[in-house]
Amino acid sequence: MDNTNRMPAYIYTYACREDEISLCQLELRSLFGMETQANLFKTDILVDVSRSPFIKERIDVMYEGDKLADIYEQVEQLDLGSATFKAIFVKTNDLAPGDKVEYAERRIIEREIGMHIEGEADINRPDLLYGIVAFGGRWYFGSYHKNTALWLHHMKKPRSYSIALSTRVARAAVNIAVPRPEGIRAIDPCCGIGTVLVEALSMGIDMVGRDINHFIARGARENLAFFGLEGVVTRGDIADIAETYDAAIVDMPYNLYSKITPEEQFSLLLHARRIAKRVVVVSIEAIDEMIGNAGFTITDRCIARKGLFSRHLLVCE
Repeated sequence: MDNTNRMPAYIYTYACREDEISLCQLELRSLFGMETQANLFKTDILVDVSRSPFIKERIDVMYEGDKLADIYEQVEQLDLGSATFKAIFVKTNDLAPGDKVEYAERRIIEREIGMHIEGEADINRPDLLYGIVAFGGRWYFGSYHKNTALWLHHMKKPRSYSIALSTRVARAAVNIAVPRPEGIRAIDPCCGIGTVLVEALSMGIDMVGRDINHFIARGARENLAFFGLEGVVTRGDIADIAETYDAAIVDMPYNLYSKITPEEQFSLLLHARRIAKRVVVVSIEAIDEMIGNAGFTITDRCIARKGLFSRHLLVCE
């Protein structure tokens, strides 16, 4: 097949637990404008594979064909120079049950691809990674990228408290609030110990933090410094913020753990609408009426569950 002048194409695989499906699908809609019931999909949108807590890997499509033989023929065009390589058969695919490729056959296919590539294979420390995957009745081959799962490292914060968002939910919330980071300024005006802020800054997203509690704001700064992240965390009320931002994430204080009143919650939403164009509101309950009264329209939503505890994530504009 002639691949000249074709549109860029990327194939992603992802995985989530059953209680994460709603959150995962909202993140996919935010990042790619689509969702899928399968665990892989094809798109022309390029996203850093390590941004998402759910995306596992990405193939940047170079060649495609109806049969494996088409791929074997096309990879002979590769010119790697002195670089070493490794070919990986992507286990997540949509092959019919009768066509599933087991471990031994996957290794055979990887070796066969390697034999058709002009260059030196290195299974331990290759310079280049390539992947092959079956999707939609065709075979695809291209550069392979695996998620580094950086958010797992962020679980080990020096400062934490039990009601903070998990790093997975926080990272997804950032992607939902800021799907396209270029030129975007964001804020977490009730940042707590900085769980959201750590995830945003680790992805290179321009986000500042603020908290009304001096000791908690100091804890957020300690967490940023622990991970070598440079960011601004100020102490103060959201009502005192004069600047405006493209996006905000507001993790609403919980009546279960704080003395905040419904009036104070409503004030928080009013100020969030004043300072940001797009706001992801995180709440332990659906507060649609309060959000509507604050002048927002809810454009998308999900529920993130963990055991018996649920959080509503509401995209408000």
